Amino acid sequence: MLKKLQRELKERFKIEFSQPKLLLEAFTQGNYLNEHPTFKGRDYQRLEFLGDSVMQLATADYLYRHYPNWDEGQLTELRITMVQTRSFAALARELKFNEYILLGHGEEISGARNRDSLLEDVWEAFIGALYLDQGQAKVEIFLSQQMFAKIETGFYDQFVDYKTKLQELLQKKGSVIIKYQKLSETIKQSDNKQVFKIAVEYNENVLGIGEGTSIKNAEKAAARVAYQKLTQK
Repeated sequence: MLKKLQRELKERFKIEFSQPKLLLEAFTQGNYLNEHPTFKGRDYQRLEFLGDSVMQLATADYLYRHYPNWDEGQLTELRITMVQTRSFAALARELKFNEYILLGHGEEISGARNRDSLLEDVWEAFIGALYLDQGQAKVEIFLSQQMFAKIETGFYDQFVDYKTKLQELLQKKGSVIIKYQKLSETIKQSDNKQVFKIAVEYNENVLGIGEGTSIKNAEKAAARVAYQKLTQK
């Protein structure tokens, strides 16, 4: 397991751990130790604690430097979206971290290997291990490649409830009624999938239009367009 992971990290990110035991620790879950009393090593919890702090600082620093025109609220909102369970779990799955975790038998049977909360822990523990082994600069290079580069692609939008945020934004001046109106329903010729186009309306004004392969996703897309347009004014 460890050798395969080391090879993947070297090939994809040019990362070579000088202390492989840190990498092993980052991928060891507590129940594995309980079931393997002769195993010499720790679980990931201490590294998770460290990695969380390291990543919070790296993310805040990156956003501060790369978005000089954003105010505190905008920076905080994006940072919160980025450093949360679902986003960390998605990033960990992209790197197939779930395949390398040492789990106890009971946890394995219960499906913990694909549990968001566990993948979040392992992601943070890996960052902690990388920091101890190679320092902050290497952590920032890795995060720039795997995490920060996704900001402009809209990767983190999937973890934001824009319908609720739009509702809260418009309700600041009192109760409101927001309507989602289906504009069209078509079939994509390339993959034969349905595509819905939805408009979100407030006071008979169209605030945003979005598309998706389901009505729910199209509504989310429309709400995102509307929310971002209103908050950028």
